[in-house]
Amino acid sequence: MLDPVTLEVIRNTLPAIANEMAADLQRTSYNMMIYEVCDFCTALTDAKGQLISQNVGGVSHFVADLGVIIEDIVAREGPDGFSSEDVFITNHQRVAGQHLNNVVIYMPFEHRGRLMGFAMTRAHWIDVGGSSTGLGASPLISDPWFEGLQIDQLRIYEAGKLNKTLHAMIRDNIRYPESSLGDMRAQIASCRMGVRRFEDLVERYSPEVIEGAIAAIYRETETRCRNVVEQIPDGVYEAESVYDDDSVNPDDPVKIHARVTVAGSDMTIDLSGCSQQRIGGLNSRTLAGTRVAYKALTEPSAPVNEGSFNALTSIIPDGNVMMARYPAPMGGWSLIVPTVVDTIFKALAPAIPDRIPAAHHGLLGGSIVFLGKDPKTSRNFVLQSLEGGGWGGRPMEDGESASVSVCQGNVKNSPIESMEIKTPVVVEERSLRRDSGGAGRFRGGLGIDVRVRNLVEGKWNLARPRRRKCPPWGLWDGISGGGAEYFLKLSGKDGFESIDQVMRPVPSNSEVVIRTGGGGGWGYPFDRDPDKVLEDVLEGYVSVETARTSYGVVIDPQSLTVDTAATEAARAGRMPSGAA
Repeated sequence: MLDPVTLEVIRNTLPAIANEMAADLQRTSYNMMIYEVCDFCTALTDAKGQLISQNVGGVSHFVADLGVIIEDIVAREGPDGFSSEDVFITNHQRVAGQHLNNVVIYMPFEHRGRLMGFAMTRAHWIDVGGSSTGLGASPLISDPWFEGLQIDQLRIYEAGKLNKTLHAMIRDNIRYPESSLGDMRAQIASCRMGVRRFEDLVERYSPEVIEGAIAAIYRETETRCRNVVEQIPDGVYEAESVYDDDSVNPDDPVKIHARVTVAGSDMTIDLSGCSQQRIGGLNSRTLAGTRVAYKALTEPSAPVNEGSFNALTSIIPDGNVMMARYPAPMGGWSLIVPTVVDTIFKALAPAIPDRIPAAHHGLLGGSIVFLGKDPKTSRNFVLQSLEGGGWGGRPMEDGESASVSVCQGNVKNSPIESMEIKTPVVVEERSLRRDSGGAGRFRGGLGIDVRVRNLVEGKWNLARPRRRKCPPWGLWDGISGGGAEYFLKLSGKDGFESIDQVMRPVPSNSEVVIRTGGGGGWGYPFDRDPDKVLEDVLEGYVSVETARTSYGVVIDPQSLTVDTAATEAARAGRMPSGAA
C-alpha cells in the first residue's frame, strides 16, 4: 500500500527528472535544431519499455516510438544482458521508422543487479551522412542507404569503455563530426543525469515502492482518459483526406483514411484504409498519428506516460504508409503525420462538434535549410529553422497563427538574431500572411512568410511537400486555409519563382521566401460578427476585398468603417467566396 503523500512525490518527481534531462541536453548541445528549435525529447521507461515520463514540451510524435526500441533490445540481449555503464545508439528504421537524423541514445539503470529501466533521449542531428544534412533526406530519396548512416542498436560505450571503432566509423561518415558527436556527448550526459536521479529516487524509497507507484500512475492516467472517452457517443466514425503525393509520383496522392470506433471508454483508431507504403520517402513506421490524436483528445495538458495509451487500440497493418516495412525510404517520415491527426479529428467532429477544430496547416513547419562555407571563417555552416503556420478555427475562438504542428510539442523557430550571427544570411522579413487563414465564424490562424537573403554562395533545400491538393479544410461551412509554398529569386533576377528542388546551388545575394499555410475556418463565414471582421482588417489579417467576398462585410477603404446597409445586402441570399 502506498500512502498518498509518497505517491504524489513520486508522481511529480518522475516528469521532473525528464525535464532536468531536457535542460541538460539543450544547454550542452551543438546544433541549432536542439538548442534553438528544441527538436528532441528526453524520457524514462521501465524495464519493459513502458513510458514512465517524458519532458514537458518534448516533441509529441517522438512519444510513440521509444518503447519499441527497448522491447527490441531486451528481446535481443535478455533482461540480464546489460551493464549499468552501457550506452546504446540507434537510428535504424527497422523498428522505429523515422528519418535517420533522429538519433536515440539510451542507458540502462540497474539497482543492485536488477534492471529497473532506461534513460533515453532522441535528438535531431545536423548530419548523419548521405543526403541528411539539415532537416533530413528529401522524400525524393527512394533508397534508405542514400539517406544516411544507419546504426542498429549498437553500444557506443560498453561497460563504461568507449567503442573507438564505432566512434571512428560515425566520425568518418558524417560531414559535421564536431556538431553531431558533440550532440551525442550531450545526449549521453543527459541520460547519465536521468540515471542518477532515478537511482536517488529508488534508494530513497526502495524498488518495490517505486514500481508500485509507477503502476498506480499508469492506472490512474488510464482511468482519467477513459472518463473522457466515455463522454463521446458510441459509434463508428470515419473520415478521409489526401496528401499531395510521395514526391516521386506527382499524380498519385497519398490516401489517408481514419476509422474511429468508440465503445464505452474504449477507443480504436484504425488506419488500415491509408495508402500502402510508397516508393518515395513519405513512409514511416510509427504509432504517432493515433497516439498524438488520442492524447490531444483526452489529457492534452497532463504529463504523458504509458497509461495515457492503455485504453487505446491502434490498428495499422504492416505495409501501410504509416507502418512501412524496412527498407522502405523514410526520409520524409513525419510529413503526413499531422494530417493523419487532423483526419482523426475530422472523423470525430460529428460526435463532438463542440471540441473539434478545423484543420491546421498540417506540415512540420516551413523548413529553412541553407548550407555552405563561410569565406570569413573558412568553416562549413548549416542554417536551420522550422517556421509555424496557422491552426484551424475552433468552436469558441479563432485559430492560432504562426504555430508549429500538433506533432511538434515545444518546437520553435530559430531567433532571427541567432540565425544572422551564426550564419552569413540576412532575414529580410518574418511576417503573418494576410488572407491565409480560412474564413469562418471563427477564422483560421495565419501562416507566415519568411524572406531570407544569403550573403555567400551555397545551397538551399527547397523541396518539401506543400499540401496543395488537400489544403487545410474548414468545418461546418468554414473555408479552407491557404497552402504553403517556396520561392526563389536568384541574384540579379527581377522576380521570385516557385521552386521545388533539393540542395539548389545559388550565388550570393539570392533570396528565398518560405511560405507556410493557414488554418481552416470553423462555421459559416457570414455568421462572423462584422466588427470582428473589421478588427481583422485593421490588424492586417484580412484584406478589404476578402472581407467583402468571403465574409460579406463591406468596409469603406478610406474610412475603414463597416457599411452596415451594404453588408446586409451583400450577405443576403448568396454564399461566401470559396464555400462549397
